Amino acid sequence: QVSLVESGGGLVQAGGSLRLSCAHSGWTFGGLAMGWFRQTPGKEREFVAAITWIGSTTRYGDSAKGRFTISRDNAKNTVYLQMNSLKPEDPAVYYCAAGLRTTIRSSPSDYNYWGQGTQVTVSS
Repeated sequence: QVSLVESGGGLVQAGGSLRLSCAHSGWTFGGLAMGWFRQTPGKEREFVAAITWIGSTTRYGDSAKGRFTISRDNAKNTVYLQMNSLKPEDPAVYYCAAGLRTTIRSSPSDYNYWGQGTQVTVSS
């Protein structure tokens, strides 16, 4: 069983930055693709970014391109989401997800495990 714990959310002014972290445990083999999604009340979970196990391939949702960067440190079993130039439309609960695959996907249904989420709030 894979466990995911997000941290790093909080309140930041528009234009500021935050770095989210996702510590994962319970999986000692390769092939664990990782992703970040976000969700606001009444809306579907939105794809933000994803990264392959070895970190050679990344993919970003339209809202994240050019502003967010996903990375991972497999020695620390941690995935990061660096968010820069935060906008008033970025507030959401951000979720970390793990998929038992070597390729990356942007659909929530392609991920097997989820964290509890971390709240990001942006003040204008």
